[in-house]
Amino acid sequence: MTRSIDDWRRWIAENLLLGAPPPDLHAALLQQGFNPEEAALEINTALASPYLQGGTRLRNRLRKRDWTLSVYGQLSRMRERGGEVERRERLSRDEFFEQYYFQNRPVIITGAFDAWPARKQWNFDYFRARCGDCEVEVQFGRNADPNYEINQPNLKRTMPFREYVDLVEGSGATNDFYMTANNTSQNRVSLAALWADAPTIREYLDPASPDTGFFWFGPAGTKTPFHHDLTNNFMAQVIGRKRVKLVPMSDTPHMYNLLHCYSQVDGSAIDASRFPALQQANLIECTIGPGDLLFLPIGWWHYVEGLEASVTMTYTNFVVRNDFCNTYDTYHEL
Repeated sequence: MTRSIDDWRRWIAENLLLGAPPPDLHAALLQQGFNPEEAALEINTALASPYLQGGTRLRNRLRKRDWTLSVYGQLSRMRERGGEVERRERLSRDEFFEQYYFQNRPVIITGAFDAWPARKQWNFDYFRARCGDCEVEVQFGRNADPNYEINQPNLKRTMPFREYVDLVEGSGATNDFYMTANNTSQNRVSLAALWADAPTIREYLDPASPDTGFFWFGPAGTKTPFHHDLTNNFMAQVIGRKRVKLVPMSDTPHMYNLLHCYSQVDGSAIDASRFPALQQANLIECTIGPGDLLFLPIGWWHYVEGLEASVTMTYTNFVVRNDFCNTYDTYHEL
């Protein structure tokens, strides 16, 4: 036994609350070196504890909430056809908010930012000419850290934008380096000359907001692991294509959410044997390319992979309320 007795007691309580049969726990404790009498005593003590009984009542309330979410999930699967995200041309403001934003449904809008100068001008040479000497922040060493998204504050590096553009242009498919929204605090200032090429999409976004978007730039092979955001988001795809896998917020109980907003599921190689509950989730896939505006509803789990060298702008400054994160406090281990 390498764990302390209190660690084992927590393990027993957690598994009892998750519905594990006491005989199975007893057998597992024997395999870990407990003698039969000691293992039985610990399990029976836990079962008799008023603390565990109080936890069981709370568990039952959470199960009721999970049932409610499961009904939403089933209704969502009945509505979605073929597991695809709808594509709509130039949605009006009212139609977008009524049919998608307020109903927590994803949609790909086409034709919404065709007039952007970025659609015609942005390429590697343009980036070097406009902002080549500017110091930018980039994430590096992602391949060496399996928790690269969680640990992204430790993976920051600054370099001239020109050097980063050269790196993206000359590399093959890799997830080792990526300029993401987490680097925007510095890059929004350094790359200010580019922001004028991507003006506010006024049909849906607030031009008076101090949030002017987030710049994502990387080679083919970049990955953003399964997670959910605390806001509604737009992904405006400017260069290249990305594959996006989505799971509705109502299927959160199936997403193996261990810490904050992160899932343990590897979206690039989903292991159904390791994560069997995921088979109950409604997994939807889409590919977005230049000119596509993907609406990612708040709470929807998503995995994103760059199929080509790509540039994406993301936005949260909708003309209606989007401050739901103010009441979120589950940043710790779940």
